[in-house]
Amino acid sequence: MRWPIKTQRLVAERQRPRGLADTSVLIELDRLEADGLPKEMAIAAVTMAELAAGPHATADPLERARRQERLQRAEVTFDPLPFDAEAARAYGLIYAAVAARGRKARGRRAIDLLIAATALANQLPLYTCNPSDFDGLDGLIDVVTVHAVAPKR
Repeated sequence: MRWPIKTQRLVAERQRPRGLADTSVLIELDRLEADGLPKEMAIAAVTMAELAAGPHATADPLERARRQERLQRAEVTFDPLPFDAEAARAYGLIYAAVAARGRKARGRRAIDLLIAATALANQLPLYTCNPSDFDGLDGLIDVVTVHAVAPKR
């Protein structure tokens, strides 16, 4: 995995707003269009927890090493935003919005919603490669879809 200097420079050159990147963005970071990312990117403590669990969730030694490297890069690059009392209150709003649309707000989906609550509490747009994970949150947070660059042949 590489987080190229070229990408960092391109992001820095654009006057984009701050934003909270979800776990999918960090996983795909070396394949994303730099101009689709915020100039100042933050992550949630919940995202760091997902990355910390990642190496333990695979039996493949090569994949485990990739995931460990991703975690280490994130640890030295970001100071995660905490899931604090403000985020806990925001989670109540997020949960209510999702439940009102008849969608599940528990189980695997709960982690995505905790990340969304962190974005809401910090008044940041949420950048993701998986916008459908945040369906039902219209009017609460701005979800920005980030697209991967087509592989070069």
